[in-house]
Order: sequence, then structure tokens, then C-alpha cells
Amino acid sequence: MRGMKRLAAAIFLLSGCLATTLAAADNYPSRPIRLVHGFAAGGAADALSRIIADGLSKKLGQPIIVEAKPGAGGNIAADAIAKAAPDGYTIGLVTGAHAISAATYKSLAYQPAESFEMISTLVYYALVIAVRNDYPAKSLGDLITIAKEKPGALSFGSVGFGSTHHLAGELLNAAAGVEIVHVPYRGDSQSITALLGGEVPIIVGTPVLLAPQIQSGAIRGLAVTSPTRTALLPDVPTVQEAGIKGYDVRTWAGLLAPKGTPPAIMATLNAATLEVLRDPEIKQRLETAVGGEVRGSSPAEMKALIETEIVKWTGVVERAKLPKI
Repeated sequence: MRGMKRLAAAIFLLSGCLATTLAAADNYPSRPIRLVHGFAAGGAADALSRIIADGLSKKLGQPIIVEAKPGAGGNIAADAIAKAAPDGYTIGLVTGAHAISAATYKSLAYQPAESFEMISTLVYYALVIAVRNDYPAKSLGDLITIAKEKPGALSFGSVGFGSTHHLAGELLNAAAGVEIVHVPYRGDSQSITALLGGEVPIIVGTPVLLAPQIQSGAIRGLAVTSPTRTALLPDVPTVQEAGIKGYDVRTWAGLLAPKGTPPAIMATLNAATLEVLRDPEIKQRLETAVGGEVRGSSPAEMKALIETEIVKWTGVVERAKLPKI
């Protein structure tokens, strides 16, 4: 009899918790939502976060407060998101670096795919391999020829170790059979300054930041890393056009939430995000911010993307024999 009473009490408590959860989901959102990202204010991730926050705020009827937690390639922010209450009031924006972290770090306090509920991808964008305008290489083919003649003598700058920019260069090394040494900088602006100042002859950078320098003639874009040319730099050929078949590096940005966020809330966030991405004004703002292509997804598609990218970049890191952090 006593056991039956305990069972009844447990069932009562469980049903009460379930009712509370369902009620919370039905009323969602009833207060401001925090959107966390892991990069410096004023950068691409920050710009994307503020644009999507603006759209979601109007759609959901609550303020979306953007919070930057920069450091460790986005890992500090990802850890904070993973440990937040799974109630839909903390969401995060992550980039391609989220999957790369699994390949470049010895250990993480969270699992990039399993510690989160995915909402949707937002945008994909290519990178640009560029040199100063007075550099001898007039094409990527020329650069590869020079690199083969001088193994280890050339260097390329990027926004930092373990970034998509860095691994795009390492993948080029492997695909073209060359050895161009990586030099990390703290952001695109520093790497562009280093290129213009002659510290490095090559950089891998973000199209939207390199486009003005390319259009002014100060920098020459040798190739974009996507399979097709980018609308922002239509005259810059792709790496594949230079004869390196199968080369494809596109970084991306997407939204996620802590593991265990109720399915009803996740469905609300996914539907609202996809609706925002269909808004012509928001779409144009997002694409202009990074020189990329807006593309939403289902939660399952975003999780599959992250899992695929982890495998891809782990292979690149292992082939390049890069030391893990």
C-alpha cells in the first residue's frame, strides 16, 4: 500500500512538471530572449546576430538581446549556451568554427553536435585567397607554381589558428601538394594590414572585408573557396577553376539552443527563423553582411552539417599534423 502511494505521488509530480512545461511552451515567448555569440563586436558574427535578432524580435513579439562572449574561437560562448537553462530564453549563433573546434581541441566542455538542439542554418559564404597587387602571382595557378618551387618559403595569414580561414589554407596545401606556412592574426583586419604591409604574401579572408581592397586595386583576389563564384566578387575565379577538383570550403552561421529545450519551443524557433529568412529585406541584409547566400534548414539538417564538418576538418587537421590546443 505504501509503495502504491509513493508511485501515485511520483506520477502526480511528473504530471505536474509536464503540465508546467507544456504551459511554458504554449506561452512562449513571454519575456526577452538572449542570443549569444562567440566573436568580437563589429565582426561578421556580431552583424549576423543583430540582423537575425531584429527579425526574430518582430516575429516573436519579444526583445532579442545580443550578447557577445568572444574568445577561444567561439568555445566560451558555446559552453555558456550549452550550460544555460533549456527553456528557449537562451539561444546562440555559431559559425563553421563550431565544428572545427572538435577537430582542433584536445577536449571541449561540451559536444558540438550532441550538447545542443539545432534551430536552423542562416547563411553560407565562401572565403577568398588573396595577395597584394604587386605580388608576382597573377592567378592561383601561378601561386601554386611559386609555392612548389619554394617549399615552406611562403606564408599565408588568417584570422587565427583553427579558424575556417586557417584550415582552408591547410586544405589547399594538401590538395595542391604545396607547403605554405600559416601565420595567425587576431581577425580579418589585422591579416589585411599584414598583407598590405608585406608581413605575409598571401591571406585567406572574408569576401565582404576584402572586396573594397580588391575593387580599389590594392589587393588581388586569386580565388574564392566555394565551387561557384560569389556575387560579391564575380570576376574572381574559384579554386576548382584553377584545376583543384573537389575543393570546397564554405563557412556558415546557424542558430541553436541548449540540449533539452522543449520540442514545441524548438518548433516555434525554427518556424520563426525560416519565416524571417524569407523576408526580402532581412535576406538582403544578411547576404550583404558576409557576401554570402541565405539558406535555412531543419534542425536535423543542421545537425548533419555539423557532424559532416567535424569528420571533414578532423581529416584535414590530421593530414596537416596540426598540434591540438
